[in-house]
Amino acid sequence: MTLKNTKTPNYDQGKIGLPLRVKMNHNYEVTVTTGDIDQANTYNKVFITLVDTDGKKSEQTWLRSKHRMSAFSIGAVSTFTVSSPAPLGKLIMIEVNKQLNPPFPEVSWFLSQVEVKSPEGDTYNFPVHRWIDDCKVHQFREGRALKVSEDTTVTGMDWRKKDLTQRKKDYSWFVYIDGIAHCLKADNILDLPCEIRSTFTRGVEMGYTLLASMMELKLKGLDNCQDDWTTIEDINQVFCFRHTKLSEYVHKHWKNDDFFGYQFLHGINPMMIQRCEVLPENFPVTDDMVFPSGQWRLNYEMKTGNVFLCDYKLLDGVMTNTINNKKQYLAAPLVLLHRTPDEKLMPIAIQLKQKPGEDNPIFLPTDSKYDWLTAKIFVKGADFNIHQLNFHLLRTHLLAEVFAVSLLRNLPMVHPLYKLLFPHVHFTLQINFLARHALISKDGVFTKFTASGGEGMKTILRNAQSSMTYSSLCIPDDITERGLDSLPNFYYRDDGLKLWDIIHRFVQGLLGNYYEDDAEVQKDSELQSWIQEIFEHGFLSKNDAGFPSSFRTVSEMVKFVTMVIFTCSCQHSAVNSGQYDYDGWMPNAPLSLQKCPPTRKGTTSKATMLQTFPNISTTVHGMATVWLLSRQYSDFIPLGHYSEEHFTEEIDHKWIWGFQEDLKGLSIDIKKRNKDLTSRRMIPYTYLDPEKVENSVAL
Repeated sequence: MTLKNTKTPNYDQGKIGLPLRVKMNHNYEVTVTTGDIDQANTYNKVFITLVDTDGKKSEQTWLRSKHRMSAFSIGAVSTFTVSSPAPLGKLIMIEVNKQLNPPFPEVSWFLSQVEVKSPEGDTYNFPVHRWIDDCKVHQFREGRALKVSEDTTVTGMDWRKKDLTQRKKDYSWFVYIDGIAHCLKADNILDLPCEIRSTFTRGVEMGYTLLASMMELKLKGLDNCQDDWTTIEDINQVFCFRHTKLSEYVHKHWKNDDFFGYQFLHGINPMMIQRCEVLPENFPVTDDMVFPSGQWRLNYEMKTGNVFLCDYKLLDGVMTNTINNKKQYLAAPLVLLHRTPDEKLMPIAIQLKQKPGEDNPIFLPTDSKYDWLTAKIFVKGADFNIHQLNFHLLRTHLLAEVFAVSLLRNLPMVHPLYKLLFPHVHFTLQINFLARHALISKDGVFTKFTASGGEGMKTILRNAQSSMTYSSLCIPDDITERGLDSLPNFYYRDDGLKLWDIIHRFVQGLLGNYYEDDAEVQKDSELQSWIQEIFEHGFLSKNDAGFPSSFRTVSEMVKFVTMVIFTCSCQHSAVNSGQYDYDGWMPNAPLSLQKCPPTRKGTTSKATMLQTFPNISTTVHGMATVWLLSRQYSDFIPLGHYSEEHFTEEIDHKWIWGFQEDLKGLSIDIKKRNKDLTSRRMIPYTYLDPEKVENSVAL
């Protein structure tokens, strides 16, 4: 019987005498997800090839859809069929590229993930989370996390070597300032690979905020006004256009001694204060000076843990800036504080220069109103500069960049540590590039408008780099070394230690899936390359500060990774988020001072105080900058939230879920405490509430 309307089968030309075989296509169901972010879509032609562990490939397939215009729209999830003339083994990789599709222009496309179901019913996940902005073929690995020792196939090892070789070309080290942590080499923001750029949304919002602020200043004629302030009320007229609830409180209480002391614990820079058990030799304070009524004895109060010191010696001898042809001034003070029975931290002595002498008096609360207030203003000016350069720029931004560049150079996307850390360094390289060009460059805001701008800034950064230790980056060790373990109601410490413990537990559990013993750590060459480059380019191979140059044990690795995540999220939040709260009212945080520190008592007045403040232009540029850097933008990702799913294994998802639940619990506890503080008319401490901590240094 002859069948009608049938096609002639496609036969193989086999050897004579052997049966001929019909060619059978093996179909794979491929689901492609486009990112749900601004401008993620594309109308270009998209092609995909499936690759198995032996290197065998499917046909390159054009992913065509009946719904051509929406297959790769923002957030779209589209399914296609990909055929292979021969059965493939276990899939290890996909190859993706896009091509021009006239009349549509070539545009970048954010590929979120690809899921492939085989004819046998196996499912393979390929987390991509990358921008594809060219017509090259891009290879992406199956999502299972693998250390180098576990990636045993020839195809996998070849991809691993190729990937790292290309990464070392894309991410090169650069020395921006001699003597400080190195950074990424990039001459233009477009030189940054798409995978590490900030979102379009954040770029637009930051640009709008900056433009609106500068236009407002121009319209008011303030941006280039070189006049000095003549009244506090004039400063208030500018401040009232931009304020927060807390900045209003600062505005009202900045002169108060108890609030001055409070800020060393709960303000934007809780990193300077330390317990004082013995007075420094260059700070000759006596009982009669600080306790004239004889109510307390200084030695006894030091022994009982009630005396604290802030020493700004890193600022000593720093060359200061010249603004509008006028020399600026920066003190290097020592501040002594006393914890009173009602648990207030009160300043009791201030020396504005490091070397004691007749021209360097020790200022006291019993001095005249403006002598004492001027001394505190010079302390706040010093604190602004050391906070911004040491504790903010160097110890969060620049270190986070080192962690990121070494990660991108030494760990392939399939490495478990890459999957864990990439969300915590995402966007850091772009924000740091912008900071180098807009803030600390020759024409940057910090260079032009702060006392330490220019050569002074470089000196402070070098001093800070040389004094940095590993223990000072780990909050449990740092708190103990500064003698602050038992100080009551120290919320940076309380919240920070709880966050450290939560992060440590998460890191230990998740990485414990991949490193069963110390030998696993020691033989992971990619992991060791990561820490070695951090030691060399971040810590400048300093051997006497406790920094690891290799990992010998699981516990060493877990502690360091905990420090990395804490630094890039929690520590940055602690020293960044409240910038406008505490620095927006300029008298509380003068970025520069126009008169030298007083060399004798009785020479200050309200007029000299106003003359000491930075001029109008300097003030308003500083206010606009800290406003820009303190905002929470709409694409904010809180700590522990992973909008891009890099891990595909269920056990890893359980650890991530547990991490998120621990953070939720801590957030509830912090809110409850802050509600209680507010009910007692006290200031809530919010900067380490996990809901307000960003996942990475992205601002």
